[in-house]
This record gives sequence, structure tokens and C-alpha cells, in this order.
Amino acid sequence: MVRFSRVALAYPDLRGRLGPAVLRDLSFTLGEGSFTWILGPSGAGKSSVLRLMQAALRPTEGEVELLGVPISRARRRDLAPLRRRIGTVHQEFRLLSHLSAWDNVALPLRLAGVAESTIRVDVADLLDWIGLDGKEARRPEELSGGEQQRLVIARAVVTRPTLLVADEPTSELDARQARRTLALLAEMNRQGTTVVVATHSEDLPNRHPARMLTLEGGRLVADG
Repeated sequence: MVRFSRVALAYPDLRGRLGPAVLRDLSFTLGEGSFTWILGPSGAGKSSVLRLMQAALRPTEGEVELLGVPISRARRRDLAPLRRRIGTVHQEFRLLSHLSAWDNVALPLRLAGVAESTIRVDVADLLDWIGLDGKEARRPEELSGGEQQRLVIARAVVTRPTLLVADEPTSELDARQARRTLALLAEMNRQGTTVVVATHSEDLPNRHPARMLTLEGGRLVADG
């Protein structure tokens, strides 16, 4: 499902020269239908690992294999269909302020060319499932922080991705909203989606015990 083999990552500077490595010698495998926590302090490399899992980057060294596709050797035209199988919950909500809650969720389906009749059913079911039934016409700024976070998750999962990666999905939420967000992620996993969540929270993994990969200084220091 997801395989990192001796992965290193460095970002280029403005002149295109590679800077210091932010990830070093990472090797692990995540099975199909698994739930995994990526833990570590700020700057440990969690977001960089998730960007590789989103096929947004290619590794500087080693290989990242996503859903059977080796990223470093993949042709550019092969990456777009791969990314459509991966749902992403960004740390920033990145909702489109000029669109309603309904249209924010429907957007990925429309971009994929799904029929409007199917979109109406799928979006209505999903908004009801996340507790936003009756708020379809509201714009993001008219929703609470917790409602916006649930909307972000709905947008990420409406295409029924095989892999879902979430970067600090509860960092701006209170405890009650964080528990509800975690419940949504756990339900997606129960339905068969492989879920990876990066967090610096110690409370969330205690509430939903699962495999934990701990990073420090760009290296994997614990796996259990």
C-alpha cells in the first residue's frame, strides 16, 4: 500500500541547489486498510512525509511506493490519476470562501467529471453523515471551526480515496471537536480506507490506539 525504502528528502533553494536533508533514511511499510499515527515535535519532518504520501514530491534518495506506483520512476502523466486516489486533509483548511459548503464538497467530484445526479446523492449523504445537514448553503466563514474541519474531511473523502492523509487535523479544535474529527477518521478507516494522521498531540493516539511512527530530526526513531 505505502512503502518507504531508504528515503531521503531535501528541498531546493532559489537557485535550485539542494539544502540540508529534512528526511533521512526512512524505511517502513503501511498495509492496506491500516491506521497509522505519524508523531514527533514541530520540525521533525511529519509534513514532509505526508507530502511524499500525497505524491506532491519525489524523494531525493530512495523510493516511495504509493498504491503500487513507484514515485521516483513514475511518469508525470501517471501521477494525476494516482493523486485522485489519495485524499488530503491539510493543516490549513484551504476551503474556497466563495463557494458554499455543498460546492466545496462537490468540487472534487466535478473536477473528476462525475455526473451531477451522482454528485447530488453523494454530497447530500456525506454532509448528513458529518452533521452538516441543513447548512449546505453556508459559506466557510459562516461555519464554526469544528464544522469547517468536518467539511475539509468531507471534501477529502467524497471521492472515496484508497489512502487518506491528514496533517494535524485537530490542531485548531477544542477537545470535543477533536474527538468528533477523530471519530470521522476512524469511521473512514473502518470502511476500508488506509488512514495516516500526523499529529504532535499525545492525547489522540491514546484515544485511538494504532501503529505509531515517531520522527525526530527527519529520522524514524520509533515504530510501534
